[in-house]
Amino acid sequence: MSKYIELKRECYEANMRLPELDLVIFTFGNVSAVDRSEGVFAIKPSGVPYDVLKPEDIVIVDFDNNIVEGTMRPSSDTKTHALLYKTWKDLGGICHTHSTYAVAWAQAGRDVPIFGTTHADHLTQNIPCTEILPDHMIQGDYEHETGNLIINTFMERGFEPSEVEMVLVKNHGPFAWGKNAEKSVYNSAVLEALCKMAQLTLDINPDAPELKQSLKEKHYYRKHGKGAYYGQ
Repeated sequence: MSKYIELKRECYEANMRLPELDLVIFTFGNVSAVDRSEGVFAIKPSGVPYDVLKPEDIVIVDFDNNIVEGTMRPSSDTKTHALLYKTWKDLGGICHTHSTYAVAWAQAGRDVPIFGTTHADHLTQNIPCTEILPDHMIQGDYEHETGNLIINTFMERGFEPSEVEMVLVKNHGPFAWGKNAEKSVYNSAVLEALCKMAQLTLDINPDAPELKQSLKEKHYYRKHGKGAYYGQ
């Protein structure tokens, strides 16, 4: 019996949430879940429709992209997941989708402005959009370089992945992460909602101002940090 049964099930259940939340269609997107003690992560196999996906189909991979267990090829985005896990030690799950509004903002190459308190409940920054990869990286180890692109974007902006748990890769789409696979899916759903809200805001008022700093901080820190008082 596989020692990765629970890890596979966590990954499978998180992946199955994507079509339920209308974050993917057909075979788009993937979720992974990490086991730091074993130095591996579970990820959706490449190109398998969600309606036929089974827990035993989930592939186990190490941080160097070697298949540890599984009979199918892992997601084509596996190298991106692996590099993020290897670099950012607190990540427990990663989710990548091609959800409509998030992809639209990524294709536009724009950060998502923080217009309201719903956004500030989750992060105090605009949702970052990376630059486009140069040709030599696209033609090289593309998925690995996509991971580098995300990491370098956060380094350049001084963002911590524990505080900004989402990003748009220009002309590609969104990645989100969290303490586990379930939280990465939650953050992906939040990201899509924030992108939709921001677009509707600009449709109604193209000159809408960003949320003022005091409200950004109030809404973020009432849910995060030592002084948080939201929830039970």
